[in-house]
Amino acid sequence: MDSKGKLSKILTYTILTVGTLFILVPMYVTIVTSFKTPQECSKSFFTLPRSFYLGNFKEVIGRAHYWTYVKNSVVITVISVAVIIFFAPLVSYAISRNFEKRYYKFLYFYIISGIFVPFQVIMLPIVKQMTKFKMMNQFGMIVLYITLGLIQSIFLCVGYLKSIPKELEEAASIDGCSPWKTFTKVIYPLMSPMVATILILNALWIWNDFLLPLTILNKTPNMWTLPLFQYNFKSQYSFDYNLAFASFTLSMLPIIVIYVFTQKYIISGLTAGSVKD
Repeated sequence: MDSKGKLSKILTYTILTVGTLFILVPMYVTIVTSFKTPQECSKSFFTLPRSFYLGNFKEVIGRAHYWTYVKNSVVITVISVAVIIFFAPLVSYAISRNFEKRYYKFLYFYIISGIFVPFQVIMLPIVKQMTKFKMMNQFGMIVLYITLGLIQSIFLCVGYLKSIPKELEEAASIDGCSPWKTFTKVIYPLMSPMVATILILNALWIWNDFLLPLTILNKTPNMWTLPLFQYNFKSQYSFDYNLAFASFTLSMLPIIVIYVFTQKYIISGLTAGSVKD
């Protein structure tokens, strides 16, 4: 290996190490602090706890309406993701197989143009419009998540569908399959890596999202999601780090478990459509 190759390798590993530390250090502090007593926390954030103190978790779970916030997050996430993974493949299939037609090409570029618009730009118009429609509630949140989630999902699915040979559909048509049966029996099973990818990406985003719930749901505590509960997790005079970090840990746990068991689908789904056979 020449000097340039060694330098490139050193630089790559340095960047990866720094990036890993940026991720692991906050996670370490969060988990460690959640198992500490207030006295241990006041001494140092970075030291390990003397014993795994579970009182913080019990107090968080015992807080008023905690399970209401969990239910709100689960309902919003599950319904939004279910609608996205149902409609995104259908719309993407119609677009990808009719892309030479002007209408479908215009529709595709119109949809993905939303990727280039930052949320901060549309935040105030969204609030004004949702207030006008009286949708500053959980139903309005679900509608917004579906609308925003379909943009990226359709972009990914169209790219993936272009890698699936059209000859498979022609063979199914010769065998007497209708377009709907061809999609459900032939195309949709082949899209399972991409469907899993958009499911995971949207579930991660919606479960952890803070800005949209803050904009739409922050007026009424009974409609809070877990990120909003954590944002408002403070007393009148101080901020209890132990309880806050225990709340963060409880919130992260289901998503971490899901990600650990499904991360391979994200990689396969995002790369499968990048190279055409």
